[in-house]
Amino acid sequence: MIVETPQIYFQRALKSLSARGDHERTLIIGSEETARKIYNDLAANEPPESVLIAQYSDLDRLKDQPSVSRIVLADKEILGGADMVHALMDFKLRGVKIESATQSFERMARKLWIEGLSPQSLVFANGFTPSKAYLATKRVFDVLLAVILLILTGPLMAIIAALIKLDTPGPAIFSQERIGMRGKKFTVYKFRSMRQDAEKQTGPTWAKENDARTTTIGAFLRKCRLDELPQFYNVLKGDMSFIGPRPERPYFVELLKQKIQYYDLRHYVKPGITGWAQVMYPYGASVEDAYHKLQYDLYYTKNASLGFDLLTLLKTIKVVFSGNGR
Repeated sequence: MIVETPQIYFQRALKSLSARGDHERTLIIGSEETARKIYNDLAANEPPESVLIAQYSDLDRLKDQPSVSRIVLADKEILGGADMVHALMDFKLRGVKIESATQSFERMARKLWIEGLSPQSLVFANGFTPSKAYLATKRVFDVLLAVILLILTGPLMAIIAALIKLDTPGPAIFSQERIGMRGKKFTVYKFRSMRQDAEKQTGPTWAKENDARTTTIGAFLRKCRLDELPQFYNVLKGDMSFIGPRPERPYFVELLKQKIQYYDLRHYVKPGITGWAQVMYPYGASVEDAYHKLQYDLYYTKNASLGFDLLTLLKTIKVVFSGNGR
């Protein structure tokens, strides 16, 4: 296998720009490792041939290429000093969009790039400022929908409770302490889908897809999301919303706060029965999975709106009927 050097890659990229000048191109500038990561994510959302990697030193040779429409800076800070600033400003004054890696990652992948975040970028970023009108409207929607669904699903929940009692010993309703908004602890309610002694030998353990601890009835309930029905009561109480990051157990919150930077930011919005991470990422049962899901949770936290909530709800309905995600 032939491995391209940065110089060979640039020459091929330059030929591509010249040969197909009628197509817009996104140019990624910066350290090779970071640039490649951004390239992989952008190429997943755009035609690969429209996303190219170059170095800061290549900017002068690219300034006459009309097909460059966007430059993404892969590094947190611009390298090369004043000369590079002048080169980038030359592109900007000719109508080329200049984006940071975090901006581009967010726009294309619809999640936040945690590695590219800094205290300054978080504090001064647009977003993370839900309006009082939005919060009030969302609460009214939550209460009305919770009341309606509790009434409509009451008979179904009675049947589910009876089936659980017949299937295995133990209570039909499972309660567990979770971490909610601003770190406040609350009790979440679900239909029991696992054996009564599921963690007796292991202690706190992440639930997994096709978990061996799941009961026969529980496997069906989890696949159809029916185990979540008692959480309508949590929404009515105000501990949860229909849309928001899934609430996690205190044990795992403390673990993940130590392992993942900015993990605690997900607790600045009310947790939800479903959320952006649940519909965009498959079932997670590790620190790495929690990291990827946090990127989606923070994207939701930054961009929360009624329109976004509706989109998440519609995607949740699709996920439920397809049997994917969690």
